[in-house]
Amino acid sequence: MRYENQTRRAFLANTGAIALSAGAVGGIAWPRVVRASAKVGETAPAFTASTSAGPSVSLSDYRGKLVVLEWTNHDCPYVRKHYETGNMQALQREATGQGVIWLTVISSAPGTQGYVTPAEANELTATRRAAPTAVVLDPKGAVGKQYGATNTPHMYVVDRAGMLVYAGAIDDRPTTRKSDVQGAQNYVQAALQAVAAGQPVKTPVTRAYGCTVKYG
Repeated sequence: MRYENQTRRAFLANTGAIALSAGAVGGIAWPRVVRASAKVGETAPAFTASTSAGPSVSLSDYRGKLVVLEWTNHDCPYVRKHYETGNMQALQREATGQGVIWLTVISSAPGTQGYVTPAEANELTATRRAAPTAVVLDPKGAVGKQYGATNTPHMYVVDRAGMLVYAGAIDDRPTTRKSDVQGAQNYVQAALQAVAAGQPVKTPVTRAYGCTVKYG
């Protein structure tokens, strides 16, 4: 299976985020820009979506709590880097242990890389010893496009007032090398620590890296 390199486009807080859909120029598939409603410094877009466990969740359910949104695709080598080293699971446990809500979101469309059924999503959570609050299934891409999620992983942090305070990469090492996890600057961890301390997030927007989200 052919994997993709880092996306050519970044999440831009001031102009609106982007999502990916099919398009081609000169025989080469390129991302097509669509307007998303998520902007850092503004209220995070509301959503309700089903989970792998069955019940639906709404962002509004968690008002008053910090929320992390993690876009994932288990077949993406960038995602595997963080799960096979235990980095993502450690961050999930650290966050949820402090009362943070962690929602892992799968926006791969049926028939595309990373698509899973609810049962497969639950099996992945168990076998990888992952520790999200819930796994959100978004096969139509509605939530992903609201947030302008372009990559896996693509990370977002929502504060207790429902404000989007971080959007972008998990860290500053945009590679698939497992050795790069050690010593990387983890933007998500830093954002959570800043918000918990009542301080502004020092780096609120970064360039997300990884495989493109496989929207239908």
